[in-house]
Amino acid sequence: MNLLFSIDDHYTTQLATVLLSIKANTTARNFDVYVIQKQPLQQGDILAAFCQRLGMTYHPVMVKNEMFKDAPVTDRYPTTIYYRLLAHKLLPANLHKILYLDADVLCINDLTRLYATDLSDYLYASAIHTGLTNTTEVINKIRLQNFDADGYYNSGVLLMNLDAIRQRVQPNVIFDYIRNHVLFLPDQDVLNALYGRNIKSVPDELYNYDTRKGQIYETISFGEWTTDWVIKNTVILHYCGRDKPWLVKKNSGRYTALYKHYYHVAQRLLKTSQQL
Repeated sequence: MNLLFSIDDHYTTQLATVLLSIKANTTARNFDVYVIQKQPLQQGDILAAFCQRLGMTYHPVMVKNEMFKDAPVTDRYPTTIYYRLLAHKLLPANLHKILYLDADVLCINDLTRLYATDLSDYLYASAIHTGLTNTTEVINKIRLQNFDADGYYNSGVLLMNLDAIRQRVQPNVIFDYIRNHVLFLPDQDVLNALYGRNIKSVPDELYNYDTRKGQIYETISFGEWTTDWVIKNTVILHYCGRDKPWLVKKNSGRYTALYKHYYHVAQRLLKTSQQL
């Protein structure tokens, strides 16, 4: 199983937390962890030792600055917005599929079924976040002019068909789009505007559960998607928003304590990995 992340030194422990949760709950035997980084991570060696302890292989992926010589780069549009969109240009050519994950997610059930999703006719697989109304979805379709897409996809969990992406996703097209449009969430807007028609939908209640919206999930499922249901069935919890579970000092949500447990164990393992 190939896993992809993009972090800086502020997110080393969060990455370790995600990896620990994946290892604890996924039946795959081999994991290759690719981490896109602009500068070599200060704790890169520790992270490599941590991965080794989990039976995973760590692969640092260094950004090539020449890739962005024609890119619109400003304070609003730093080079980091391009990393997941152009990951296929950075990753080894012999990789065919990879799962990109934001570092603020937690895996609580087996990832294998998501990873095995058939992408034959698609560039990506992703989830549209659930809501009580489709008002935001309509606004996004008007804003991005992608009326044929199923909805507005969240790019925090993104299964990539690298062979197809290498053929169809071109840097100059992305750069031109960003240069000519005002965007709210640049990389996510580009993904939806240019490639939304080529994304396979997967259910967010399973693979990109927004932990802020427990009540909404229960309401639209007529009471089925309770906390017990989530613990048994949901694969990926996504801690969206500003109140990240590693920052809050009180239990501010249903799944904060669950995250803090994995975070605590990851911190301990990172410390012992530093001593190796």
